[in-house]
Amino acid sequence: MSAPLLEKHIIELLQERNEKAISLLYENYSNTLYGVAYKVVKDDALAQDVLQESFIKIWKKADTYDPTKAKLFTWLFRITRNTAIDKLRSGKSKSDKEIQIDVSDVYNLGVEGINPELIDMRKNLLKIDLKYQIVLEALFFEGMTHQEASEELDIPLGTIKSRLKIGLRELRKIYGEPTLLLCLTYLTYLML
Repeated sequence: MSAPLLEKHIIELLQERNEKAISLLYENYSNTLYGVAYKVVKDDALAQDVLQESFIKIWKKADTYDPTKAKLFTWLFRITRNTAIDKLRSGKSKSDKEIQIDVSDVYNLGVEGINPELIDMRKNLLKIDLKYQIVLEALFFEGMTHQEASEELDIPLGTIKSRLKIGLRELRKIYGEPTLLLCLTYLTYLML
């Protein structure tokens, strides 16, 4: 069977939701699509995963293929390339979210970075506006969630979040960033 006739046959099978279409697609396009995936992810195992996910997407989206808009290979290429890019992005975002202990400044703070007279959080809390004090007190000293503080204080949830943000900004001016983070981490630890 010539290439154009084979492509037409595969398209007909796809539109009929005939499973033989996937077999024919795999036989005729898997090596090339694997190459597309590998070029993006540059890893054999990941490229195999992308290829498998792509064939699943191709089968699920078979009814969306329109031969008047693109050749079959172009459609397959786009699905595979987009799947590879998505896979690459999801891998990066996961690794970006992991805590990098070896590059963290938290462990390098040291005792000399803490000013003893600034540690008294309750005393320094009095230095900021009352509306921010109330929210910070509820969240950090009483251990409420945002929703619980909203209900208990009868303040909208968005306002709780805004006052928390502004209150922390005001405390940051008093403590400085590293010391404030250390104090908040310590308070969170005490609440556990």
